[in-house]
Amino acid sequence: MELRMRIEDLRFSYRDKPVLDGITLDIIPGEVIGIIGPNGCGKTTLLKHLNRNLDPSVGRVLLNEEDIKDMHKSDIAKHVASVPQSNEIHFSFTVRDIVTMGRMPFLGKFQGESSDDVRKVDEAMLKTNILGFADRYINTMSGGERQRVIIARALAQTPEIMLLDEPTLHLDISNQFDVLELVRKLSDDDGLTVIIVSHDLPMVVRYCDRIVMLKDHKIFAVGTPEEVLTPANMKEIFNVNAVFEKDATTGQNTVRIFGSCNNRSA
Repeated sequence: MELRMRIEDLRFSYRDKPVLDGITLDIIPGEVIGIIGPNGCGKTTLLKHLNRNLDPSVGRVLLNEEDIKDMHKSDIAKHVASVPQSNEIHFSFTVRDIVTMGRMPFLGKFQGESSDDVRKVDEAMLKTNILGFADRYINTMSGGERQRVIIARALAQTPEIMLLDEPTLHLDISNQFDVLELVRKLSDDDGLTVIIVSHDLPMVVRYCDRIVMLKDHKIFAVGTPEEVLTPANMKEIFNVNAVFEKDATTGQNTVRIFGSCNNRSA
């Protein structure tokens, strides 16, 4: 059965300062959905509510009609995996050690990995093209390689939903494409639902099925990239002149930004 996620009237404040204000959204199984908006609008805070790293002040997040506030975190982790913004690891773990950590929600106290756990770890490394690095130490790897390891760790959880917070941050352009091509392929081939927070609008346009645009801690617009990234919305949210178009060379959707608006009323 497909895992369905629904966000209902989600509200959250830090020290009485609203960060999320009435977010309601249905996540479609198997889609890649991007969350965008200016700094401080609540993007990462919203993402943290989807695996109960934060609990809402009001509202709820449902997995197949069950409020995740009523679920144990290890049970949530069997369905929802997270790839955090930073992939820095300061200990000398091997790649296999890191990816195997993704099986922790399925293991009892003092229980070792089964042959099935080992198989799922190998499958995750194979899908992310790092199986040949299994015995390498994580702190000897490049940023792009480490990001693949962290995604493999998330895949080892065998989730239906994956959350990614700025997955291309600090990566060079080649690795940005590699990581998002991988994520898109996992959605297309395995039906993985992917929720991405990103500031990289051209990448979001290229790889996401739908976009949620936030402003002032609320949903300002939601729909396909073409529906959301209109010149008027781009001016209102980011104060830039921009146009949504198809790249003449590749045929891919893209957003072209001409520069900052002279003023917000222009």
